[in-house]
Amino acid sequence: MKQILILTLLTLALTGCVLPAPVALQPVAPVMDGSTPPTENLTGCVDSFDAEIDYFPQKVQPEHAAGWTVEYHNHYKVLTLLDPWAEAELFFQYVLVQCGTPAPEGYPDAAVIEIPVQRVAVLTSTELPHLNALAVLDRLVAVEEFDYVNTPAVRELIDGGALQEVGGGADVNVEMLIDLTPDLVVTFAYGNPDFDAHPKLIEAGLPVVLNAGYMETTPLGRSEWVKVTALFFNAEDRATSVFTEIAAQYAEMAKLAAAVMERPTVLVGIARGDGWRVPGGGSYFARYIADAGGAYLWADNDATGSLPLDFEVVFDRARDADFWIPNTGTWFTLADVAAADERYTEFAPYTNATLYNNNANLNEWGGNDYWETGVANPHLVLADLLKIFHPDLLPDHELIWFQQLTD
Repeated sequence: MKQILILTLLTLALTGCVLPAPVALQPVAPVMDGSTPPTENLTGCVDSFDAEIDYFPQKVQPEHAAGWTVEYHNHYKVLTLLDPWAEAELFFQYVLVQCGTPAPEGYPDAAVIEIPVQRVAVLTSTELPHLNALAVLDRLVAVEEFDYVNTPAVRELIDGGALQEVGGGADVNVEMLIDLTPDLVVTFAYGNPDFDAHPKLIEAGLPVVLNAGYMETTPLGRSEWVKVTALFFNAEDRATSVFTEIAAQYAEMAKLAAAVMERPTVLVGIARGDGWRVPGGGSYFARYIADAGGAYLWADNDATGSLPLDFEVVFDRARDADFWIPNTGTWFTLADVAAADERYTEFAPYTNATLYNNNANLNEWGGNDYWETGVANPHLVLADLLKIFHPDLLPDHELIWFQQLTD
């Protein structure tokens, strides 16, 4: 049985495949007359509460994500995170209460957060594209580390001195966060108190919510966490528009790939010592490969995490692979590959220069935008992979996050 954890209080674009440009959300007047239901979710507070009024006419539900649920009540929402980290034996629940209305009874073990939040600190860079797409970056007051940030609009805030750097994990600066008085602190967790930030933040009485999008097993499931972010800002309508466009473009490209007759074989990952961890066939990256018209060499395994394998096992199956996607930040040339392990030179993708790494878009401090903008925009990642495996299907696309490794 999972049990509720008690808490104190969570574009780069391809031409023709772009996210809708963020637009300023128009303020919606608070409900002044208790008999007049709002036609849009409120950006302000309720002045005259009426328990019979539905204050959230614009709602969302997950379509691809499996890690969260939301229940709407007239003046509050109940968000439940089902899989906060791998093999978690608990789930997290949050009650999001429309400001100007009373907190409900019956949720003694859930965190209570007043919405829409006005000040948010983000300790995971995957959250930043969501804030940008929802046009609520003006609410951002702090990030984990400046060097990790790639989203241009957030970098402008950093350069303008508008944000604080508060660290993350076990090294998070709790005192600085307390001084910033955020309405919401978004972080993530591995379930290890030696590395996680949320235990310290909860102990300090800060309003903490976890983003567990990385636990999703499909690219669209990961991206759909924009809807979770939207719940805290009453921005469901905007989130629906953004995600619907992403999902439609993803489906369009996957349809192109579904018609291919020949699917190249693909190896993923790198060895560490004599061990190699490859994504399971049920993982989000295996789904990317299938949707891009590739034949993943471990598609016959339904694991959603990574598989620990001996180097020799991987070599026997993948030495003649058509493509190799290492997904490591340290390889930029074939010389880097050979220097890491001479055995790599015996793989066909090394000989044929069909190695493509996901580090083509780094900022000047080494922050990799693939893990930021890419997570939020799976349709563009799919476009990159489709261009690699079947370049004739997207002749005008230029790679965004992946690059071919050459001499």
